[in-house]
Amino acid sequence: MQPQTPAAECEHVPRLPDPHTTPIEHPVTEHPTDELRLHVAAAAHRVGVAPSTLRTWDRRYGIGPTAHTPGRHRRYSPDDLARLDLMHRALILGATPADAAAHALTALPAHPDAARPPPATTDRRAGAGIRTRDVPAAAGPGEGQPAVADGSAPLRARTGGTALRLPGAGRRARGLGRAALALDADTVRGLLAESIAVTGVQATWDDVTRPVLAAVAQRWVDTGAGIEVEHLLSDCVTGVFSAAAANAAPAGTARPVLLAGMAGDQHRLPLVVLAATLTQRGVSCRSLGTDLPPTALVTAIRRTAPAAVLLWSQLTSTADRQVLQSLPRTRPACRGFVAGPGWADTDLPPHVGRLESLEDATDALSVAAAV
Repeated sequence: MQPQTPAAECEHVPRLPDPHTTPIEHPVTEHPTDELRLHVAAAAHRVGVAPSTLRTWDRRYGIGPTAHTPGRHRRYSPDDLARLDLMHRALILGATPADAAAHALTALPAHPDAARPPPATTDRRAGAGIRTRDVPAAAGPGEGQPAVADGSAPLRARTGGTALRLPGAGRRARGLGRAALALDADTVRGLLAESIAVTGVQATWDDVTRPVLAAVAQRWVDTGAGIEVEHLLSDCVTGVFSAAAANAAPAGTARPVLLAGMAGDQHRLPLVVLAATLTQRGVSCRSLGTDLPPTALVTAIRRTAPAAVLLWSQLTSTADRQVLQSLPRTRPACRGFVAGPGWADTDLPPHVGRLESLEDATDALSVAAAV
């Protein structure tokens, strides 16, 4: 091969190699996959925890970056992030940190030697406010133990925590509270959907959702913080419960029931939950949403001839007795009901009933629709 002539001595600009005929050699870097790995801060943001938490998981439980080279920054691969997600979700579901780590390493071993989980350890952080206890071996995958989808060993439940006050709450409610505080919408929706599939819509509302919503509201009253948690949780509840209503079996009643919020009332969640409980019982239900003008309500009643109408009012300012008196008469007759704290001090007409709870409303409307 002839030595190349310096460019300054060439009379013409040298021709670039043809990419179709000349192979192009790419420079080889020492760590070609670094762009696929995240440093500690980015990985912590991706998982939804503090960077110091990731360092603790690595030091204490072996959940850290694989192929870490001493002297270089820690970087997490996609597989490392998947293990972090598994551990984080197990913690949300109520597992102890040691068992959550063992579950993550069992489901996604870092290497052949890591297939066996590390021995369980006790979290000794001073003032952490976290206690651990073993769940009896006889407990099944209900309120006693978090269910593990991959069939690995059950996780031990974790109790305590200082963020939300949920005295007497079950495992699902505590998990929902932790997921809501972490703003983990995917886990919130997953826990709600799982609870509906196992226990039904009404039990999911009474035993899981309502305690957490009440705790979030109390936290806001006490500290002035957490409105973003309430918004995310309400949005997730609306989506999951609406899906449960849409996927319910065909209605078994001929005449529908109408649900609507009073004019000026923007509280949609109670109507969504009630629609889901009614459809799960096979009741034909039509929700007209919130802030419904009286004229639109009258039109809907005349057009559908419903078996019953329920009007929700969250505030006393929207609980209008005159609207109840102006409800049109239909043949067959339509029964009227009200629900919500806004009606508490309102003198109702004789033909309108007051429903105090979701269970009462579901029972009364189901009976009215069956007549």
